[in-house]
Amino acid sequence: MSKLAIEGGKPVRKRPFPTVDDRSGRTLGKEEARAASEVIMSGHLFVYGGTKVDKFEKEFAKRMGVSHGIASTSGTAAIHVALGALGVSPGDEVITSPITDMGTIIPIIFQGAVPIFADVFEESLNVDPSDVKRKITDKTAAIVPVHLFGLPADMGPILDAAEERGIPVVEDCCQAYLAEYGGKLTGSIGKMGTFSLQQSKHMTTGDGGMTITNDDELAERAALFADKGWDRSKGREYVMLGINYRMTEVHAAIGLEQLKKLRFAVESRRKSATRLTRQIEGIKGLVPPRPPKGVKHSYWQYPLIVDDELGISPKRFSEALVAEGVPASYSYIGEPMYLKTPLREKKTFAKNKHPFDCPAYGRPISYAPGLCPTAEAVLKKLIVIPWNEKYTKEDVDDIAEAIQKVAAHSHQL
Repeated sequence: MSKLAIEGGKPVRKRPFPTVDDRSGRTLGKEEARAASEVIMSGHLFVYGGTKVDKFEKEFAKRMGVSHGIASTSGTAAIHVALGALGVSPGDEVITSPITDMGTIIPIIFQGAVPIFADVFEESLNVDPSDVKRKITDKTAAIVPVHLFGLPADMGPILDAAEERGIPVVEDCCQAYLAEYGGKLTGSIGKMGTFSLQQSKHMTTGDGGMTITNDDELAERAALFADKGWDRSKGREYVMLGINYRMTEVHAAIGLEQLKKLRFAVESRRKSATRLTRQIEGIKGLVPPRPPKGVKHSYWQYPLIVDDELGISPKRFSEALVAEGVPASYSYIGEPMYLKTPLREKKTFAKNKHPFDCPAYGRPISYAPGLCPTAEAVLKKLIVIPWNEKYTKEDVDDIAEAIQKVAAHSHQL
């Protein structure tokens, strides 16, 4: 193979790849433009009195195989709606993954609960059910497994551990549209499922969220929570504490069109990701995604683990891929969420450290290196390649060629 681009050689790829930051990597088009325009020209953008949000909630729920959908303003809001509906309160604990976005953690803290982190499996990067079980206490109010990068967490033993103690499971599916575990779609497996409609996700309204459930009572409470606790059937009556997470008619109109294209977006990502895996899976020292039997990955992004056997640091490997024209990034979030400033230093609110100093909790909690050793170690080995539904065979083959090229020269770096 030719000289590495990072050392002055010719890069594998000079043209930019399709990206989710614009239409080049998205299914967005005239259908969404027309739907949004119709709402704008109607002059009615507010959910109440409109039809789009209600229809989007129903159609989304139907597509995910559940009874109810509650639309909101973001994936973070969708998780908050779920925890609010479940009654998670100050003094509670919520178990989740240390490898996620802060959007998973914020709702826990704003409900006054304390995030508890379970370690992960190295290969899947998802929470280890045995550690989830170990972390359950008398204060555990919910478990929020994250289906990272589109690969479902091992839900069977997680549900077993939760049901044994009567603990609800809220799936964070923000990266996992139409992923499957044991023949079930993610989001339909636990008590509630949550989704993000942010720009980079499999379907998008720019930003937005959806909470789904089969539980009639939880659905009612979730809808109330997302609308300031306002029971509009009773006039100006607020029946519970909630927050304003209402979706607009414009967002819902776009969402309805995106929902029609979701199957294509996911299947396209699966097909292209499988093509890449087949081309690189024989390279020693690289671990591509390997969905276990009975699991379907939806490839929000393409994670790649670089082991010591390759003879190059993961960071340097990533830099070499970028030089070859592949937009790879090193480590995803850098360090587990519990080592980020708001948790490590307990910098939450301006005048106190709530919920960590809450009398209702009354326990010491420390977030420090060593809490989840596998998560800490694997993040130092992780490279993430952005993925989307518009990748062609040529795009995938260029990525594969760049990976093969850098791996073949790894001893020189």
